[in-house]
Amino acid sequence: MTDVDATDFAVVVYREDERWEAEILPVALTEDLDGLIHALRQQPSLGGTIGLVAVGDDFFVAIRLLGEDTMVFLSDVTASVDWPLARQVLDHLDIPVPDDEELDQVLPVGDMSIFADLGLDEMEIGAISGDLELYPDEMLLSISERLGFAPAFERALDALG
Repeated sequence: MTDVDATDFAVVVYREDERWEAEILPVALTEDLDGLIHALRQQPSLGGTIGLVAVGDDFFVAIRLLGEDTMVFLSDVTASVDWPLARQVLDHLDIPVPDDEELDQVLPVGDMSIFADLGLDEMEIGAISGDLELYPDEMLLSISERLGFAPAFERALDALG
């Protein structure tokens, strides 16, 4: 079991009445990909539902549900060595956990075009996730700004305290 502290969070983002809304999900979902996807499926939304998870100072996961499609993005493949959620994402994507020789580089994996139709292309999400100066929550804030739901995202995070 990993230590869960205040920097671990999961947020669901969705459209309701033409506005973006965001709500905090239980922190236990930061270690359970299947539970996270199930929770996102419970939130009806026009244009799909987005899940954003930050774990420690290490990585983030973005999930987008569009109809029956589930798109998953992991900001750092090397996180799978230490973190259950990152390992579950690799299992979901059918990508092997990297071995020791492959741990020297921070690389994102998954659906790089997860937000392309919303205006965030593969190059941009790659650049955000590769910025070693940013913490995962800052990366997710940057993504939320580019996608147009930063105010809702920030309100949800403010509820954390």
